[in-house]
Amino acid sequence: MSLYPASMSLSRVCSTFALSILLGSALGGCGDDSETGGGGAGGSSPQQLPPLSKAPLTTEETITPRIEPDQVGYLNPRLPEDVTRLLNEGYGDYDKTEGEASTRRTLDDAAAPEPGPNAAVLTRFVHLADIQLADDESPARVVNVDSPQGLTGGAFRPQEGHECRIVNAAVRTINRINDDTPIDFVVLGGDNTDNAQSNEVDWILGILSGSELVDCDSGVDDDPTPGPNNDPKDPFVPEGLAMPYFWVSGNHDILNQGNFPPAPKEAEYLSDYASVGTRDWSSPGGPVVLGDMPADERRIPLSGSDLLAKVHADADGHGIPSEIISSGRAMYAADLENAPIRLIVLDTAAPSGSADGLLHQSDIDDFLIPALDGAVAAGRYVIVTSHHISGQLTDGGGFGGVAQDDAVLPDALQTVLLQYPNVLMHLAGHTHHHKVGRVVSETDGSAYWEVETAALADFPNQMRTVEIWDLDNGFLGIRLVAFDYQTENDPIAEEGRRLGFLDFTSGWQSDGRGHADERNVELYVPMP
Repeated sequence: MSLYPASMSLSRVCSTFALSILLGSALGGCGDDSETGGGGAGGSSPQQLPPLSKAPLTTEETITPRIEPDQVGYLNPRLPEDVTRLLNEGYGDYDKTEGEASTRRTLDDAAAPEPGPNAAVLTRFVHLADIQLADDESPARVVNVDSPQGLTGGAFRPQEGHECRIVNAAVRTINRINDDTPIDFVVLGGDNTDNAQSNEVDWILGILSGSELVDCDSGVDDDPTPGPNNDPKDPFVPEGLAMPYFWVSGNHDILNQGNFPPAPKEAEYLSDYASVGTRDWSSPGGPVVLGDMPADERRIPLSGSDLLAKVHADADGHGIPSEIISSGRAMYAADLENAPIRLIVLDTAAPSGSADGLLHQSDIDDFLIPALDGAVAAGRYVIVTSHHISGQLTDGGGFGGVAQDDAVLPDALQTVLLQYPNVLMHLAGHTHHHKVGRVVSETDGSAYWEVETAALADFPNQMRTVEIWDLDNGFLGIRLVAFDYQTENDPIAEEGRRLGFLDFTSGWQSDGRGHADERNVELYVPMP
């Protein structure tokens, strides 16, 4: 039997929608997701949305696109007229179906052990990866190089203008799950922002921490659907996470378009001219434009130290200690208060450029090994987390980057972690896919888990709950369960979901769900 509750079933429900901005009003679909609230036309001021009535995990309910994805994108989501056609043809439609069961996996492929009578949760948290909240009107963007599922496939997303409301929907969902079963904290997965811009960082911190008002608009004050509280460029009141969260940096947080050092490109960020394409939300649907556009000094790119200073100054600092700010790299360790676990955060983003992961030997010698040794001395298990998993580490010489002589490659990081039997897993994002793999020593059979979580920014637009269990049988358990953000009372976030599904089903975005045995998974680790 499984340690965890059986999945609940849910009847299939209908789901249809039209793009509200193109039609000039905020419309909803059928069922709970279509309810409106939180302000609206008529001059009312923004109000925080009410709490969600439910937030099912994917073991209880799954959301599945109704249309199989096209192999090649023949219609272009950058064009409002093509978006309208795709929506009319059902590319944004989905069904809600019964939940997906968890699978059980062990490091040595042996049968999963049954829990003892006193099995207990040590900690429960959420992994929220690859939000990529973008200032989609920035002249530093390169929207016109977007291509279906290719190297430049993330240069444009039809839902990107809605991402602030999508993030708020994710926060509401996490808080609602917390009401049912407490969540101790949230770990960000890196690429929290899209283009290393100051205003993007302000927006993501404001939404996650719960500022009084967030206005995800730059340049001029756009109002694509006349009136307040009815389009993605209207200011809104975020809910804010009900629990602490830890900051993890990704390549998009520190690099122009996630590939290039932003400092030489500062003039592009502050320019009043878009040379490679950005969006114009003064027109219906936010079409892609080239040429003259409103400038905005709030778009200034941040250095790594400027980024960490902003994060450290917000609320409780989100894990960033003051002593690392000058380094510009989010490299730190945090011991959980109520569980014998140390979280070790590695900063694998490359300030020298390239979307690939980069670690220096000094990062291993001066930080990682002492942090691991300290965990052993303190009797703590270890969760290592970073934006890139070990397999994405390179010498830094990829597109946009510069090769580093002291770069740490995958085998070297794995060799270090395999020496510590208290390491439970390495948790990462970056690939935008749900994945679970094993790292096993060829010499002594020692092993640990590698876990990657899909992106909020791209299909399936999901997060994961992570539970660490003492199974009272000589094993620790890691339970991973994906979940979707909920949009009850928020038609703007619902519109964003349908545009995100459209990006996938139209053939422009790959399937990030991963294999069935890598989504909802129960993993087992022998106690050292």
